[in-house]
Amino acid sequence: MSSHEVVLLLQTDPRRGLSGEEAARRLERYGRNVLPAAGGGGVLRRVSRQFHHPLIYVLVAAAVITAVLDEYVDSAVIFGVVLVNAAIGYVQESKAESALESLRSMVRTEARVVRDGQERVISSDELVPGDLIVLEAGDKVPVDLRLVRLAELRVDESALTGESVPVTKDEAELPDITEVADRRNMVYSGTLVTAGSGAGVTVATGAETELGKIHRLVGTAETLATPLTRKLARFSKVLTVAILALAVVTFGAGVLRGQDATETFTAAIALAVGAIPEGLPAAVTITLAIGVTRMARRRAVIRRLPAIETLGSTTVICSDKTGTLTENQMTVRTVWTPDGEFTVTGSGYRPEGEIADGSGVPAGEATNKALHWSLLAGAGCNDARLGEENGDWVLAGDPTEGAMLVVAGKGGIDRDRFEEGCPRSATIPFSSERQYMATLHGERDSGREVVLVKGSVERVLSMCRTEMGADGHRRPLDAEAVLRSAEILAGRGLRVLATAVRPAGESAGFSEADLPGTLSLTGLQAMLDPARSAAGPAVQACHTAGIGVKMITGDHAATATAIAAHLGVLGDDHEGRVLTGRDLEALPADRFPEAVDRAAVFARVSPEQKLRLVETLQQRGHVVAVTGDGVNDAPALRQANIGIAMARSGTEVAKEAADMVLTDDDFATIEAAVEEGRGVFDNLTKFIVWTLPTNLGEGLVIFVAILLGATLPLLPTQILWINMTTAVLLGLMLAFEPKEAGIMRRPPRAPRRPLLTGALVVRIMLVATLLVAGAWWLFQWEQDRGAGVAEARTAALNLFVVVETFYLFSCRSLIHSAWHVGLFSNRWILAGVALQALAQLSITYLPVMNTVFNTAPIGGDVWLRILVIAAAAAAVVALDKRLRRHLM
Repeated sequence: MSSHEVVLLLQTDPRRGLSGEEAARRLERYGRNVLPAAGGGGVLRRVSRQFHHPLIYVLVAAAVITAVLDEYVDSAVIFGVVLVNAAIGYVQESKAESALESLRSMVRTEARVVRDGQERVISSDELVPGDLIVLEAGDKVPVDLRLVRLAELRVDESALTGESVPVTKDEAELPDITEVADRRNMVYSGTLVTAGSGAGVTVATGAETELGKIHRLVGTAETLATPLTRKLARFSKVLTVAILALAVVTFGAGVLRGQDATETFTAAIALAVGAIPEGLPAAVTITLAIGVTRMARRRAVIRRLPAIETLGSTTVICSDKTGTLTENQMTVRTVWTPDGEFTVTGSGYRPEGEIADGSGVPAGEATNKALHWSLLAGAGCNDARLGEENGDWVLAGDPTEGAMLVVAGKGGIDRDRFEEGCPRSATIPFSSERQYMATLHGERDSGREVVLVKGSVERVLSMCRTEMGADGHRRPLDAEAVLRSAEILAGRGLRVLATAVRPAGESAGFSEADLPGTLSLTGLQAMLDPARSAAGPAVQACHTAGIGVKMITGDHAATATAIAAHLGVLGDDHEGRVLTGRDLEALPADRFPEAVDRAAVFARVSPEQKLRLVETLQQRGHVVAVTGDGVNDAPALRQANIGIAMARSGTEVAKEAADMVLTDDDFATIEAAVEEGRGVFDNLTKFIVWTLPTNLGEGLVIFVAILLGATLPLLPTQILWINMTTAVLLGLMLAFEPKEAGIMRRPPRAPRRPLLTGALVVRIMLVATLLVAGAWWLFQWEQDRGAGVAEARTAALNLFVVVETFYLFSCRSLIHSAWHVGLFSNRWILAGVALQALAQLSITYLPVMNTVFNTAPIGGDVWLRILVIAAAAAAVVALDKRLRRHLM
C-alpha cells in the first residue's frame, strides 16, 4: 500500500499523530506494546519441577512404603534425600533466572511519539497502532512502522534478519511477496537506527510485530529432553523394574520357605530400598551445579542444569555469523590504490593496527599520496563517531563509516585536526538513489575548497575523469582496471567502496550536477565484519572433537562463504556445502535431509528455514546446539537440544529461548562449554559405575539370606547408613574430578549409546559379586569364631564401605589406572575418605551409634581381614580394567 493509504486505514495524521484520548482508547483495545511473558511459572511451579524426575518418583514411593511399615527412620532419611536434591535444583535455577533478569533490565526502551501535534518521550510499552514515531540515529525502533518521511535513514536489522550491513530505507511501494529483509519502506521493532532520521506510522505492536511473530514461532518449537535426562529416564525405568522384580522374587522365595509373610515383605522392601541409589539424584544435581559454576568462571550463564551436559554430547553446532563468529564491527581489510594494494591489520573499532604494502613494509601517509587521500576521504566524508566506554570502543553511526574512520587512524589521519584546518562547509548526504556521499571543506589559511567523496564503485567511477598516482599526480582513469580489482575484492566476500577527491584550487560548484567529471579516484576500501580471533581455533577444536560446525546466517552468500572459509568451517571442497534460502526452497523433500547434513554454510535463510534445518538435523540423529543473538534466531534456539544466546548483542527474545547465555558473545566459549560438558558426563558416569555395585550388592545380600533362610548380614538401617554416608562423603567427591587429558580429542558420545556400556555393566556385576561373596564369607567367619550377630554385621558393614573406598580410586578413570590420574589431583576425595573413616569408627565404637544401628565394636584382626579382602577386590577390578580397556 502507499503510505497515504496506510495513514487513512489507521485513521491517524502523518503530521500531528493521534490525539491523547484516541491513544488511550487504542491502548485499552490493543493492549500494551510488550511481548507475552515467558511461561516460566512462579515459585510453586519452579519447586514442582525439581521433583519431576524418574528416580525421585522411585524414592518417594520407597519412602511412603517404609513409613507405612513403621520404618520411620528409613522413611525420614529417604525423604531427606529428596528434599535436599530439590533445594539444590531450586537454588541453582533461581540464580540463573536472576542473572538473566539482570540482563533483561538492560533493554528497556523509550520512544519519541507525536500526539496532538506535540513530540513527547514515553515508554515504548504505551505505544499503539496509528502512533506517529520519530526516529533519529542511535534510536532503537520500538514498534513496526511504515515510513511516511525520512532523510538518509539507515537501519541495522541484523537482530531481525541477520543482515550485517545497515539497510538504506525509502518510501517506495513494494510487491506483497517482498521478504522482510527487503522491505525498504518498513522499520521493525528491536532494530537500530544507525544514520539519518525519519518518521513512521505504527502498524503493529506487541505480539503482532515481526518480532512478536517470531516469539510465537518460538512457542511452537518443542523443548527437547537432554541426552542425559533421556538416558537417566531409561536407566531409571530399567533399574526400577529390576529392583521390583528382585523384591517380588525375594518375597515369593521367603513365603515358599514358610517364613512369616509380614517379616518377608519387610525384608523385600528393605531389599528395594537398599538397591535404590538414593544418592544418584543429588549426585546428578550437584555434579551439574559444579559444572555450571565452572562455566560461570568461563563467562557463561546456564539457565537449565542439564544444558551443561548436553553440550558434551553435541554432534553439530549451528552458529549464527554476525556477532558470534564475527565481531559485528566492520573493519577495512584492504586499501587498493591505482599504484598498489595495501593490507590492514587489526580488527573491530579499536584503533590498533597498521597499513602495509605488498612486501609487508608499513605505509606512511607520505609514501603514497593516493593512499593518504583515500584515507582522508573516508574519514572526512563521514558522520560516524567513535568513543571509548569501559575499555570498549563504541560506534555511534553507520558501521561502514566507522570502519573507514578507524583505518584512517591507522594510517595517521587525525580527522579532528583535519577539520580544524579544513572545516566542512556543505554536504551532499548519501541516499539509495545517489549511492555516494560528498563533503565540501574550506582551507582556513588559503580559502581554497576541497571536495571529498565516497560511495559505490560504479557510481564514483562515473564521476571521475582521472586517478591519483602514488606521487599525488593525476592521470587518465583506467576504469577497467578499477572494476577488475573491485571484482577480485568482492570475490573475497569484502564490501568495496570507492573514494575520490577534487583537490583544492579547482574552480567548480558543489552540487550533484557539478561533481561529474571533476573528481579524481584515489582508491578502493574493502571491508568486512571480521572473524573473532578465537573463533578459528575454536572451530578447529570442535572438528578435532568430532563435532560438525555449520554457519546459518541471514547475510549474503559471498560474505558468509568468505568468513566460513577463513574460520575453517568450509573445507577445500565448497561444492554443495553452501546453500542459500532459495536453494533450500528448491530442494526436493527426498534430497533435503542429505543436502542439509552435507552443507556447512546456509546464507540468506529465514527464521522458519532455520527452524526446519535444526529439526532436520535432529531427525538424522544429531544432538544440535544452536547459537544466536537475533530475534530471527529464537525459534531455532528453542528447538535445539541446547540453545546458546549472546548476552551483549543478544535480544531479549533470544535470551528467553536459550538454555545458556554467553556473557562474552564469543564462539570460543562454546568450545570451553563442550569440554566442560564432557567432563560433567564423565563424572556422572563414574559416580553411577561406582554406586551401583554397592546397591546391587546390598540387595543381593538380603536376597541370598532370604533364599537360604539365614540371618540377614545387614539390617535396613545399616544399609541406609552405607548408602547415605558413602554417597555424600565418597561418591560426590567424583563431581570434583578434573577433566581427563584428551577429552577434546575423542568423538562425541553417540546419541543412541546407552548410559552404561556392556563392559561397564560387567564391571558393576563383578564388583557387586565380590561385595556379596566377601560380606557373606566375613559374616560367617566371624560367627564361626564365636562373634555375636551384631559384631558380624558390623564387620560386613565395614567391609562394604572399605571395598567401596578402594573401588572409588579405581573409578576416577574408567580406562586408566588410579595411578595414571595422580593421587593428589583431586584432594576432595582424600578429604572424603578421611571423613568416611571417622564415620565408620563412630558407628563401630560409639555406644549411642551401637544402640541406634545395632552395631558392636570389632577387633584389629577383623579390620585386617577387611583390608585384605578390599585389596584383593581392587586387584581383580584393576585386572578387568586392563583386559577390557578397548571396550570402554
